[in-house]
Amino acid sequence: MSAHLSTSSSSDPSPSTPGSATLRANAIGTVGVTATVVSAAAPLTVMAGVAPIALAIGGVGVPGAYLLAGVVLIVFAIGFTAMAAQIKRTGGFFVYIGHAFGGTAGFAAAVLAIVSYNLLQIGTYGLLGTQASAALDNIFGVSVPWWAIAAIAVVAVFVLGALGIDVGTKVLVVLISLETAILAVMAIAVVVRGGAQGLGVASFDPGNVLQGGVLAVLGICFAAFMGFESTALYRAEARDPARTIPRATYIAVAFMALFYCFISWTVVQALGQAEVQAAAGKAGSALFFVTIREYVGPWAEHAMYVLIVTSVYAAQLAFHNAINRYVFGMAESGALPTIFARTNRAGSPAFAGAVQSVLALTVVIVFALAGLDPFKDLLIKVNTPGVIGIIVLQGLAAAAAVAFFLRRRTIARRTFFIASSVIAAVLMSWVVYVVVRHLDVLTGAPKEINDALVAVVPAVLVLGLAGGLVLRRVRPKTIALLARDNEDAQGDDQ
Repeated sequence: MSAHLSTSSSSDPSPSTPGSATLRANAIGTVGVTATVVSAAAPLTVMAGVAPIALAIGGVGVPGAYLLAGVVLIVFAIGFTAMAAQIKRTGGFFVYIGHAFGGTAGFAAAVLAIVSYNLLQIGTYGLLGTQASAALDNIFGVSVPWWAIAAIAVVAVFVLGALGIDVGTKVLVVLISLETAILAVMAIAVVVRGGAQGLGVASFDPGNVLQGGVLAVLGICFAAFMGFESTALYRAEARDPARTIPRATYIAVAFMALFYCFISWTVVQALGQAEVQAAAGKAGSALFFVTIREYVGPWAEHAMYVLIVTSVYAAQLAFHNAINRYVFGMAESGALPTIFARTNRAGSPAFAGAVQSVLALTVVIVFALAGLDPFKDLLIKVNTPGVIGIIVLQGLAAAAAVAFFLRRRTIARRTFFIASSVIAAVLMSWVVYVVVRHLDVLTGAPKEINDALVAVVPAVLVLGLAGGLVLRRVRPKTIALLARDNEDAQGDDQ
């Protein structure tokens, strides 16, 4: 993999001038982009940290649900990546929504994306602090406050992000390889030993996958893929982006779907298909650690404690990079102050990164001073509207792909892209409905709090639309840039 990385992700990267507004071109290839987005999903964290909840509620059908989520997102990726190949601008959802529905809609989508990614990234510092504190206690018997670890991590994420996307990508490739390896070791050991009662395939029976308990945790399954769509954010830094971005997107989704499905299936086998729900509920958050200790040994349990910390750190770095490039794209259009579009010598939007890091550090300090729980309050409650916001944006992006290709009659395979995007928009709408309906499963909070968490998303969209309408009046060229590529903008909105 390291040899592939050297040829695929950093071959003769173009340097950047300090204080310029240019990202570092040709900095990463397919492996680098894929590693970045898979790291944002944090496979070890998703499995060891969150899958036990899904298994305790959904039972034997959960592995099939991860596969189902992957299939839905592959369908979404068809139109999404086809748009990415046609649009040259740096950016994610807001660029595609803007091209389809106009700059005002694009501005609202950008606001929701920036808020959602920040909620996901900042909330996860609660998990990082909790997991790191548990690892130090388990391995060394040392007690360190979660907030102290989280504060150090904020600084470490900023520093590595400022060193440039190519440097950060190399670190992410190493970390993602290690966390994938420890899970694979556990899974292979379970398969070789035949699990608790022999190996079975009940996890893929449609009756088990589509039953009420599994649908209740479908939001957990989709949350496991958060960040995969950020491949498009690295267009300006990718080698041959027209090919790299679609490849990285499909590889990332396919890898995560198959890997999550396989790993969770082996844990089902380790517990026994008939007893999985009860056993997962009894083990709780220690499920994967108990399983790897039983099937591999104590050394593997200690290794997993260490690697889950690096897994969360990798996710934080990947989300940090994605947020900064969203902000960069907005500033490049003039929708944010131009200082956010300035890059350092490494071609990193370091000022945007510094502001994001200060925000994250402030939230960590406030939660610590208030004595709030880093897992239930900072992670779960802060992450929840972020997860809903990203799924809503995926649905809007699918609808944008339909509108985009309906107006472009000369594009090859246009009918296929339209059909797949219609299906994706319907499926993503259904996912939003299921997640909101069963939100209490994700949060464990009362209805009033859940209603407030859900309300964050439409409130941000309304504020974004209002801001876009104001910007359309006072800076029409900026709104035009959000709806078109730079060279095509004529100063009027669509």
